[in-house]
Amino acid sequence: MKIHHLNTGTMCPMGRRLVNGTGSLFQRARLVCHCLLIETNDGLALVDTGIGLGDIGAPERLGRRWVRQTAPRLDPAETAVEQVKALGYSPADVRHVLLTHLDRDHAGGVPDFPHAAIHVHRAEYDMAVLRKPAPPEGRYVTGQWGHGPRWTFYREAGEDWFGFKGVRALGDKEPDILMIPLAGHTLGHCGIAVRSGDTWLLHAGDSYFHHAQLDPSPRMPLMLGYFQRKGDMDRGMRIANQARLRALKLDHGDRVKIVNSHDPVDYESCRCGAH
Repeated sequence: MKIHHLNTGTMCPMGRRLVNGTGSLFQRARLVCHCLLIETNDGLALVDTGIGLGDIGAPERLGRRWVRQTAPRLDPAETAVEQVKALGYSPADVRHVLLTHLDRDHAGGVPDFPHAAIHVHRAEYDMAVLRKPAPPEGRYVTGQWGHGPRWTFYREAGEDWFGFKGVRALGDKEPDILMIPLAGHTLGHCGIAVRSGDTWLLHAGDSYFHHAQLDPSPRMPLMLGYFQRKGDMDRGMRIANQARLRALKLDHGDRVKIVNSHDPVDYESCRCGAH
């Protein structure tokens, strides 16, 4: 199974040392929106969408405070839909979009793939779309799904995967793509596991923000840690799932590569052929 690694939104907040853990306090940091484009037996599948064309055309919908804090590049060439075209595909070739969650920097490109089935955990949909229960004020950008996408839902049930309870995200047509519940950052947050040959790639979304959080002695840049805590809907659950990911890396690192959504180190390790 071929996996393309895409950065669908570069963010450049101030304070590189406090965000990336290297460089100067006065340099701009670099964060990415790491998405996967997967060639499956049922067309293309996209894991997360990053920032979309609609966000770039009307950046105010992302929220002035969020734009000011994260300083996104807002380059149309970085959007998933333009990168799909650059790889020689049509946007209509993307049959499935699998979302780790519905935060603005993960679901912005949903309208750019109007023919795709949008896969999301039911708890995430209930809060973000139905507002049952009501989400924190300003958490979601509802305009990113105002066109009425074709939703497909998952709950916490399914086969076992390295001790996690997984779901066959694309059904029997593609048993090697699993949605793994990893709640905490949001209540319906999930990781997406993809098998390629004898190994797995787990896109863990925002379950952790910095690669050193999965080290035996975890560490985290100060400001990035603040952003992570501020974004937690259930901090205890996020910490517990992060510990499970740390154990997965320790016990099965030869069979499972784990990456997150925003760390450029994780992203570059995939781009350089580490997986």
